[in-house]
Amino acid sequence: MMILDSQAVKSIPHNSRLVLLVDDSRAQRRTLAVQLIRAGYHVVEAASGEEAMRICLERRPDIVISDWMMPGQTGLEFCRQFRDMQSDRYGYFILLTSRNDKKDIAEGLRAGADEFMTKPVSGAELLARLSASERILRMEESLRTANAQLRDTLDRLRETQAAIDRDLREARRLQQGLVRERHGRFGDFDLSLLMRPAGHIGGDLVGFFPINARRVGMFALDVAGHGVAAALLSARLAALLSGATDQNVALRTTDLGLYDARPPAEILHHLNTLMIQELRTDSYFTMVYADLDFLNGRLRLVQAGHPHPVLQRADGRLERIGAGGLPIGVFAHAEYEELQLVLNPGDRLFITSDGLTEAENARGEPLGEEGLQAILRTNALLRGDALLESICWSAANYAGGKRNDDISAVLIERHGESGGLPWT
Repeated sequence: MMILDSQAVKSIPHNSRLVLLVDDSRAQRRTLAVQLIRAGYHVVEAASGEEAMRICLERRPDIVISDWMMPGQTGLEFCRQFRDMQSDRYGYFILLTSRNDKKDIAEGLRAGADEFMTKPVSGAELLARLSASERILRMEESLRTANAQLRDTLDRLRETQAAIDRDLREARRLQQGLVRERHGRFGDFDLSLLMRPAGHIGGDLVGFFPINARRVGMFALDVAGHGVAAALLSARLAALLSGATDQNVALRTTDLGLYDARPPAEILHHLNTLMIQELRTDSYFTMVYADLDFLNGRLRLVQAGHPHPVLQRADGRLERIGAGGLPIGVFAHAEYEELQLVLNPGDRLFITSDGLTEAENARGEPLGEEGLQAILRTNALLRGDALLESICWSAANYAGGKRNDDISAVLIERHGESGGLPWT
């Protein structure tokens, strides 16, 4: 049998328990060491708390058995120092004492002791206490291993999330690029577009494209849901409504070989059929499509479940446009009703997604159509981007800065006789 000293500590294999015996009595240490070695433990001895701390700095023991009363540093003081040591694993601490006062036991527990044994120590009792400590240490090791695996998993998840965030930021930039033009001027009409995703990417899309020398097509759509799936569908729809004439489903070739637009209701019916029969997705979207003759101001419009456009006349009067309609991609035989109106000098038409009207205040009350109309009245003197930004600011202020949905908008304005809005 070999009793290890502090010089041999580093050679102890990691798969065995190391017990540190601390007692100023060499005979007491030897007696306990023999019993521990016979039980299969590795043992290292220290004659004082100071020597024990030096050993602990070289290698943290699994179990410490320390006498309470020793010259110099007491076992209680050594226990406090042992607990204060930074370590990635737990050490079980047993105090040997001839005391049995409850105050002493409480003091020992506060210092960090796990167990107390009364001297003289019985070999059978010592091994029984060590068997209990073994269960604690195994549970601690299992927990430590699980925590290490969890930390490793969390690190990998953070790396993955960082990569996803980078991809989503790039996807947002690319999605914003789907709206190639944010402004357009056609005759005495100005078109302004707004896209403001709530997160990295969203399902809103707005745009316009020239039809011929006197007409322009405009659309605003909102794919149900958020995230990647909604963004992918909006990108697919952007391709279908692209300004490229050979790809745009809204355009057709006449008998004379010229491009013309399909009737608005026919366009929405075609998109509905495409969603149900070809794309075969569970998603759907709402939409407003408008065909504007910018020479005479006549506008043909179809609404498919999208919020009602608001027409603001030159004298400031507000009109709610449309009858609602069914979303696209839900019902196979949905019908879409076309309406017509004339935009006179000084009139403007505002089309927005529900991210604006459904903005909620602290009481959970949505802004609604009335709130939107109030904002339009308040900002009657503003035009173009200034009006769109002011509307967004007002909605954000109403919602206390919180925004849970994407916001998109199309603003169609006709100049007055003097080039400005008549009510200004």
